[in-house]
Amino acid sequence: MTGPIQREDAFVVGLKLRDFPAHKYWEDGRLTPVCDLRAGESCLHDLKRAPTVLLDQPYHTLVFYLPRAALDAIADEANAPRIRDLSYQPGAGVNDVTISGLGRLLLPALSHPDQANPLFIDHVLLAVGVHVAQTYGGMRPMSRLTRGGLAPWQERRAKDILRANIKRRVTLKEVARECGMSVGYFSHAFRRTLGVAPHKWLTEQRIELSKEKLRDNGMSLSDVAAECGFSDQSHLTRIFRQAVGVSPGAWRRVLRTVQESGSGNIERDPSDPNDPTAGPRA
Repeated sequence: MTGPIQREDAFVVGLKLRDFPAHKYWEDGRLTPVCDLRAGESCLHDLKRAPTVLLDQPYHTLVFYLPRAALDAIADEANAPRIRDLSYQPGAGVNDVTISGLGRLLLPALSHPDQANPLFIDHVLLAVGVHVAQTYGGMRPMSRLTRGGLAPWQERRAKDILRANIKRRVTLKEVARECGMSVGYFSHAFRRTLGVAPHKWLTEQRIELSKEKLRDNGMSLSDVAAECGFSDQSHLTRIFRQAVGVSPGAWRRVLRTVQESGSGNIERDPSDPNDPTAGPRA
């Protein structure tokens, strides 16, 4: 049996990553109907109701913690009434494809936390919170406010902060605070202004900086990775290949060949994966 959990005004969402047959679950000391939980299903738990479960077999669960303060902030940001409670069937699994999809997006970050992008993680967690508030809390905005993008000074400030922290981990909360905005509003305004999410924009800046560093033949790939905010050489290689289409080593070799040829004018072909001057591609 799981040990006692301190009662608090918070909820837990558990995403099952493997089957759990004959799930036995109690709330406030009362056994709920026994059921089979399948991988991909989610369960909701209210920590005010002393949830308890019998763990008598192997299990694998990804858990999201949602304190009342987080739900209140989500409702305030949406200009909606605050949520009093979540609607769910205790102990039962729900085939919620949104939670399943968002949860699986986080698994690589949990497997390799040193390579995780905090801005990306913030986006996913915010999406989970909003989905839970709407789907299980009945949250509906009172009015649909048309939101614009960043003011010029906010765009400059956000870019400056992201560039200044290209070698370290910076969170959405930090950048949003410097722009005088909430996390949700800032995320929306940044995408509206620049066409991409903050974590995507920062990755693009790291790729461009890595191209500059790769022109210095005296720098190893490990040095380039460290200077551009990647956790190690393999992290740089994976992200660079996804964005440019070739590994940084191959990009450098092609660039070196072009430089040694002495050609002053090079015709660029964005569709050519061997063209080191080509920018990021989808």
